[in-house]
This record gives sequence, C-alpha cells and structure tokens, in this order.
Amino acid sequence: MVTRLSNFFLRTLREDPAGAEIASHKLLIRAGYIRPQAAGIFAWLPLGLKVKAKIEAVVREEMADAGAQEVHFPALMPREAYAATGRWDEYGDLLFRLQDRKGGDYLLAPTHEEAFTLLVKDLYSSYKDLPLTIFQIQDKYRDEARPRAGLLRGREFTMKDAYSFDASDAGLDTSYMAQRDAYERIFQRLGLEYAIVQADAGAMGGSRSEEFLHPTPVGEDTFVRSEGGYAANVEAFTTAVPDAVPFDDAPEAVVFDSPNTPTIETLVAHSNAVLDREVTAADTLKNVVLALTHLDGTRELVVVGIPGDREVDDKRAEVAFAPAEVSTATPDDFEANPLLVKGYIGPWSPTGAVLGEESATGIRYLVDPRVADGTQWITGANIDQKHAHTVIAGRDFIADGIVEIANVRDGDPAPDGSGPVSLARGMEIGHVFQLGRKYAEALGLKVLDENGKLVTVTMGSYGIGVTRILAIIAELNNDERGLIWPASVAPFDVHVVAAGRDQVAFDVAAQASADLEAAGLDVLYDDRPKVSPGVKFGDAELVGIPRVLVVGRGAADGQVELWDRRSGERESLALADAVARLTR
Repeated sequence: MVTRLSNFFLRTLREDPAGAEIASHKLLIRAGYIRPQAAGIFAWLPLGLKVKAKIEAVVREEMADAGAQEVHFPALMPREAYAATGRWDEYGDLLFRLQDRKGGDYLLAPTHEEAFTLLVKDLYSSYKDLPLTIFQIQDKYRDEARPRAGLLRGREFTMKDAYSFDASDAGLDTSYMAQRDAYERIFQRLGLEYAIVQADAGAMGGSRSEEFLHPTPVGEDTFVRSEGGYAANVEAFTTAVPDAVPFDDAPEAVVFDSPNTPTIETLVAHSNAVLDREVTAADTLKNVVLALTHLDGTRELVVVGIPGDREVDDKRAEVAFAPAEVSTATPDDFEANPLLVKGYIGPWSPTGAVLGEESATGIRYLVDPRVADGTQWITGANIDQKHAHTVIAGRDFIADGIVEIANVRDGDPAPDGSGPVSLARGMEIGHVFQLGRKYAEALGLKVLDENGKLVTVTMGSYGIGVTRILAIIAELNNDERGLIWPASVAPFDVHVVAAGRDQVAFDVAAQASADLEAAGLDVLYDDRPKVSPGVKFGDAELVGIPRVLVVGRGAADGQVELWDRRSGERESLALADAVARLTR
C-alpha cells in the first residue's frame, strides 16, 4: 500500500534543535526520524525505524551467510553472572544498576557475554555441538557521563552482538575470520569506508582485538596507520623500544641549581643557559604523579617517567591502569608524601634509596618504554630548586615497570617496522575480539572432547553499532537542504510530490504512486491538500529520499519532473518515461 503523507506520523522542523552540534544529530531530528527524550536517549519514529530496519537486514543477511543464528536476550539482566565474571564492578559508573521490589540486583545490559555463555552451557555438552555462532540485535545501555552527538554516543543504542563457541583455539581462529570477513561485506554494502585497527580489549577481556573505524573528523577515537600496513587504535599502539646503551664509561650524575624551573619549558631554558650543551625537551624526564583508585576502593599513588617532549594521553593511561580509575594527584597527596617535591621529582637522588630497592620518592616508579637502559636524562633531584643531569637509566635508577601512557605523534615509528605512522580520527562501527576462555572459565562452560574429557570452550565476541552506523551514514550523506540517503537504506524508494493546486495533479500523482508500488517500489506520496508546493519541496529535500517525482503544472499534459537528490539533477519528462526509469 502506498504511504500517504497526509496520515503519516511525520512532522518536520525548520530550525535546528537546541544543543545539536553535528549534521546527523540536527537532521535526524529535524526530518522526523528520531525525537529526543532525555540526554542520550531517543524515540524512534516511523522514518527512523524504516532506515534502521534496512541496516539490520544487511547485518542479518551477512550473519546468516557467515553461519550465525539469531537469538534475543532481555535487556534487564540479574547481577549474578556479571558478578561472577567481575564486570559488575569493572564497568563502574557505566552500568545502569537497579533493584526489584524484593531487593534483588539487576542491570540494564551494556553487553551480553554472560547471557550467551550461560545459554550455551545450559544446552550444549559435547564438542560435536560445536562450532556454534549465535547473535542478536538488541538495545544496550551505558550511563555515559557526557552523551553527545545524537546517536553517535548515547545512553541507549542498538547493537548486533555475535558470539562464537569452539572446542579449540584453531576453531576460534576460523570463527573469528568468518565474522571479520562478514563485517567487511557489511560495511562495503552500506558504503562505509573503514580501517581495521589493533585495539585494546578493555573490560571485554581476551587476546586478539580489532576495531573497524570509520575515518571521520567527528570521530571520538584516534588511530594511527603506516604506509606499510600497520594500523592501531592509539590505546593499543606500542612504542618501538630503543636498544640499550652502554654506560660503563659515562660520567656520574650531577646535581645543579635550577631555581624557578618547575616546568619542562623553564627547565630547558635554564639548562641551555648553564650547561655546556644544547638541551631540548626530549632530553628531559618528566615525572607525573597519578592516583589510582582500585576496585576495592584503595587509592595508590604512582610516579611515571616520560620524555619531556611528550604529554600524558588520558585514554592510554586509562587502558594501561585498567580496571583502576586514574586521576592526577591532589595537593593533599603531595602533603602526605613529603618526598614528592612538586616540580622537582625524579627517579634518583644523591641522598636517595639504594639502587633497585626503592624509588627515590618511596612510591612505585614506572617509565615510558623509551627510557631504556643507558639513556641519559635531565630530571628532578627530589630537592627543591634542584635538578640533575646525566642521570642514567639502569645505573642510577631501576624502574618498577614499563607503562604506555605518553601521547602518540605523527612520525612515530610503527612497532612492526613498517615505517612512520600518521594520526587520524575515526568512529568505531564494529569490534571483533578473541575472548578465549575468560567467560567460559568464570561461568563453567565446558564440553566433552573426543576423548571424553571436559575441556573449556573458547569464545569470540563480535559487535556492530547499528544505530551508530545509521548516524554515520546520515553524517556522510547530506547537504545544506537536508539528508540524502543512499538507495540501499533510504526509508522509501521514491517520494512522489503532488505539487499542483488542480485536482488533476493529485489524480496523476496518486496513479503514478500506485503504478510504482505495483512495480515493487516502496512509495511515499505527499498528498497533503492544503500545503504549498514550497513546503512540500522543502520537506522532500529534508527527508532525503534520493529519488523524487514531482507532479505539478504539467500533469494534464502528462509531464512530470524527476529529481535526483544525490546528483542534484532535475529533469522534465513524460510520466510514462519517468515511471519506466524509476522501475527499471
């Protein structure tokens, strides 16, 4: 049946909604696809649901081709399984937690590894039942601190999550590649550019982890890639470690006066004035004091030494110290630790601890991978208004460990030797993990192998952000007048507009709509009788159906106008020719 706009649930807006900053957020609301309910929460209107359903159809087809079967879990899940895997606590404030009337703990699921694992445990017991891949398309919930950009970062969103179950690691490799290949087909069919990058598994756990990122300036993720083929999210980037440098004949560390030099900039300027060599920020060792709040609530200070020409990357620090929360040290922390001389902290002190037994500050000391044995640094002497030069790693101090929290820059060498990397912004549209046995072990998912012995199942997890993809497609396909959907996901195939004031225009438009519908096209017919042609045209451009058939003044003579919103072309031609062109 032809959808008539006169009784279709749609109201467009002429002005951008308050608080909307990017095109997709503005246009999806203005064109009547979604409606805000609260920060990061949206109602889906008929137009939006039609586009969403088309994206989901592509996903379902490719999942089926990859051998996955569809299931569906509730969003409301009990605490017990998430507590067993540790994620009730690990997710922290991201979880929406609630209690029923009897005091039982529940959550609105941010993801469903536990549910999938327990379902397979309940039903399968033999290696003969495997491999198995099952998936769902379901709404997820995360209490984002700063929901923004409409559907790109919300508190409620639709995901496709698939899980593979295998009796061996070799089986997992096969299942993983089947899903990875399916993702490439999905994104190609949806017309989305993507980069596959190494990623950190985060709270999901597991070993191999790759993200599918759509390169876009509004992306929330930074990733790096080299011309030689290396690609990684910055959180997963690993620094190329320099070779150790011999230091047997190196001079001793020297303490020197450095008044009013608490910053790297002031230290470099002063060092160039008093030392007999040129000094840059890269020659200095910046020592950053961080506070870690662990899951049990305990608070720990750590000092991290990074080259002075680098800054701390908050995301890399978050990943490096997960699941602890990371923050900067407070004035109270410095007051409680008198060996921390603010602005003059270092790993070595002329009156400090014995080498290798305890750091000069008495606090756990970690370093950037570039701080290799034999490298020489200018750094704090742990004495107010004093620094030290020729402080050598491995001789004057030994770190308690290596940690990657320094920012990544254009030109840094790729860790695989494939050349320098460049930075780009991207939006995550898919993520594939080799979870391994983390969840199966926690929840007791075992099967009998061919020898009759119980073995733990190994798992993979594969997610696609359905509503995020919809927003990205909208972000990529619009102009100053409105949305311009690709034909593959447009809510209708053709938008017919009765633009004349005479009844003949409406009669011809109605017949054309019926003919197009009979030919198998999904038609939206603007039959509103008391709406001006200008308003109808504006709505047609805003809604963004890529092919528009305008029936106006030439209707009596069998003439219509065909618009192509993608190319911008408008052509007058006979109605029969227009219908033939649209249906071929």
